[in-house]
Amino acid sequence: MDASPALSPRARTLGTVLEEMRIRGLGVIDDAVLELAPGLTVVTGETGAGKTMVVQGLSLLFGGRGDAGRVRPGEARAVVEGRLVLPADHPAVARAVDAGGELDDGALLLSRSVAADGRSRAHVGGRGVPVGVLGELAESLLAVHGQSDQQRLLQPARQRDALDRFGGLGEARTAVADAFAAWRATSAELARLTAEAQERRREAELLRAGLSEVEQAAPQPGEDDLLRAEVRRLDAADELRAAAATASEALTGTETGDEPDALGLLVAARRALEGAVDADPALAPLAARVAEAALLVGDVAGDVASYASGVDVDPAALATAQERLAVLTALVRRHAPDGAVDDVLAWAERASARLLELDGTGDRLVELADRERAQAARLAELAAGLTRAREQAAARFGDAVSAELAELAMPHARVSAGVTQRDDPEGLPVGDRRLAVGPHGVDDVELLLAPHPGAPPRALHRGASGGELSRVMLAVEVVFAGSDPVPVMVFDEVDAGVGGRAAVEVGRRLARLARDHQVLVVTHLPQVAAFADTHLLVVKSDDGSVTASGVARLDDAARVAELSRMLAGHDSGLARGHAEELLASSKALVAQDAA
Repeated sequence: MDASPALSPRARTLGTVLEEMRIRGLGVIDDAVLELAPGLTVVTGETGAGKTMVVQGLSLLFGGRGDAGRVRPGEARAVVEGRLVLPADHPAVARAVDAGGELDDGALLLSRSVAADGRSRAHVGGRGVPVGVLGELAESLLAVHGQSDQQRLLQPARQRDALDRFGGLGEARTAVADAFAAWRATSAELARLTAEAQERRREAELLRAGLSEVEQAAPQPGEDDLLRAEVRRLDAADELRAAAATASEALTGTETGDEPDALGLLVAARRALEGAVDADPALAPLAARVAEAALLVGDVAGDVASYASGVDVDPAALATAQERLAVLTALVRRHAPDGAVDDVLAWAERASARLLELDGTGDRLVELADRERAQAARLAELAAGLTRAREQAAARFGDAVSAELAELAMPHARVSAGVTQRDDPEGLPVGDRRLAVGPHGVDDVELLLAPHPGAPPRALHRGASGGELSRVMLAVEVVFAGSDPVPVMVFDEVDAGVGGRAAVEVGRRLARLARDHQVLVVTHLPQVAAFADTHLLVVKSDDGSVTASGVARLDDAARVAELSRMLAGHDSGLARGHAEELLASSKALVAQDAA
């Protein structure tokens, strides 16, 4: 049962292939290794065997949410590992290298673990990375299509995104998103400046008044300190003159000469020493020093006398200095409370620059208004172009899905993608309308179904029964998947509610996708499984206490036995004959499509 069958010619080698995946401790799976291959791989097994855990494992491996509740009871953690073969120029390789990972013989090794306590770890190329890196890699590597994805695809925003992918409108949409961001930024700045205009006018008036006050006062650097010194000198003029007079008298004596003075005493001392030099020449230097002191005292006495004569009591000069100092003090108090005149001058310099900025706001408003109009016109042009491209893509998409439905036993059904716009008084001016706009443009997209001729098109969730909706959504998935650039695609029981001839066509379409993608399908339909290049069986054993699942790769004989079980619920001769016939017919259809 573990033998690896040869792949059909259709299962050619692809540039990117998920070669192997190992799952440990996830749900009912104890330890299982999936040996994958190019082309179409199907995963089957009895209900509860753990087929869904395969998809869960892939989701974890590529950055999906880690749920501690999925960890197998008794295990410390669930671990999923994968081996990807990638071309050297694939963007995922560059991202892995940026994250610090390395290739292993041309393959990229991925690992994800989720502990029972909820902690999660990820590794890329042997290097620990944030889990988000796995999600980034998934964007260019993997697309998962399941019933939950079908439900999400019923949301209009998802339908618009899917139509853009189908139409290859990525660049056009990016251009619209960039233009929208620029327009919104300019509009926001214009609105902000307009709303702040009154406040700016008040600020400008205050600055002009303050600058006018400073200009009228015309303070000079350090002037306040000089004035304080001048006020102190003028206020103490009488005291200063009396001190100088007293010092002068002490140095040179009074006019009456009644009291000894310093200069007279020094002269007497010099004469006394000079008179005794003949008796002792050692007194000569002392006499010379006393003579020098007398000269110095004479000079000081002259300066003191000059100072005393210059001291003038001038009440008018004092009042003038005090008034000027009061003006400067008021300036400092208003514009530099904790500073001095120099700080007022610095404030004036800043205020002048700010005033120039405020005075230029009017010009800025005009400039922004012109820019906003130009950006709005550019955005409207790009959005209109995106609308036309979407309408063209919608027509192609409707034809493609309707053709798929014809092969899925809904020959008269017609699917279309409605591209509409909504009016918005505050929106983007486009022609004679104002439209609601976003980074996606001005369009709303909704998939519509007319199940039979004459029926009006209605939204998918309103226009189809349960069985019809399953087939419609499968057709939509197949069409979208065909335009999806990712190399690996996973379909998780998207064939629910389909049977008979329609089930054969489901398998046939998945086989067609597998020509250009590696396709992994979890299915319960033998008609789908018969188209596989590789058939994996999830097997379950139960010893009464522990359930463990493994994955076996089936050879031709084992495939017949599994298809027989899927057809009849058990392996029987009649069911085997039907299974062999089903395999033969599927090969014939594949050959027919390849011709």
